[in-house]
Order: sequence, then structure tokens, then C-alpha cells
Amino acid sequence: MADRPGDRGTERKGRVRVAWVFALSLSAAACARLPYAQKGGVEVGLASWYGQEFHGRPTSSREVYDMNDMTAAHRTLPFGTHVMVTNLDNDRSVVVRINDRGPFVRGRVIDLSYAAARVLGLIGPGTARVRLDNLGGAREPAPEPGRIWLQVGAFSVQENAYALKKRLDKTYPGVAVTTLKTANGTYFRVRVRAEGNSADALASRLAGEGLPVILIRE
Repeated sequence: MADRPGDRGTERKGRVRVAWVFALSLSAAACARLPYAQKGGVEVGLASWYGQEFHGRPTSSREVYDMNDMTAAHRTLPFGTHVMVTNLDNDRSVVVRINDRGPFVRGRVIDLSYAAARVLGLIGPGTARVRLDNLGGAREPAPEPGRIWLQVGAFSVQENAYALKKRLDKTYPGVAVTTLKTANGTYFRVRVRAEGNSADALASRLAGEGLPVILIRE
């Protein structure tokens, strides 16, 4: 029996519609498996950067934008979240702190500061495909007056400091990375918070793992 005019077209449209709905379902399922808003989540997309024209202006977090700091804009992550950004074209990585909102261009997932973009090699091309690893940190402790901290490393390479932090996070609470700017360069210090009488025991435990421990009272 011959097909009536339009039968094949209607059937094709039906198959396309079903496939489209199925693809959306798979996409939603993938997002559910990788909740990027949570620490440990992963997101892949296009990165861009912004620089001189915004330098000195307030960001969405009310912090003044400094193009020479390792910061970035993201549409949804809490301010203070640390993100490791990896350029998938050259495997360079940098850790940035979210302090602004954006980008507002469709298809882009993060807007990097000039300093971060320079490390990743984005200044020339302007954009690149990147992977974002959510390191958390929005509510991580920062050094406070009167606290005891055990410094276990100081690095000139930011990624090395966050690699150590990521390893220590599995065992020790209260691990933080602080930045020290000197005339000779910028250093990223990894510290573990200690409480009172536990400092000596904690220092011995960290030293037993081969880490250089320095006790700091602030």
C-alpha cells in the first residue's frame, strides 16, 4: 500500500521530536549527577576575560575589581568560592576566587581576571574551552586574630598550594590558603587551623607526614 503524501514527513518529525526530548532528559540527568554548585562539581564550557576597562570598579560582591588578582565572575556560584580553571587547549591551570557575576554572553561559563587569563594563555585568543573544578571555600575559615595556625607549605605556584590543600582536606578540617605579596613575588601559604592544646599533637602528626610545620599565632 502506497504512503499518503505527508506520511513520511510526519513520521520523521515525530522521531525528531522524541529524540530531542530524550536528549534533554539525558542532559538533565547528567547535570543531576554533577551538581557544580557543590564542592567537587565539574563544569565545562567557554571562558573569557575582562581587564583594564573594569579595573578599580566595584564588582557584584562590592569588592573593587583588581585585574591583577586571581578572581573571576560566575553566574551562580557563591562569592568566595574557589575554582580551579583548566584550559583544555594547553592544560594550564589556575585557581580563582569568585567575586563577581557574569559572563552574560550565551555559551560562556566564566569571566576571568586579566591575571588569571594571562596564566591560562587567553589574552591573545580571548576565549578558550575550559574545565571548572569547584574547590569550595565560600565558607572556609580565614586566619583570624587569636587563632593558632600550622603552616605546612608556601608556594610561588598557586596550583601547588591548592593541590596540597585538596589532599589535606580529606583528613584535616580548617585548611586554608592565604596569599602573601612581597617585593620578591607572591606566595601562597597552606595552613591548618589548630585549637589550643591540640596544636602540638597536630604539628607532630603533620610533621610525621613529611610536611614542614611552622606554628603561627595571629
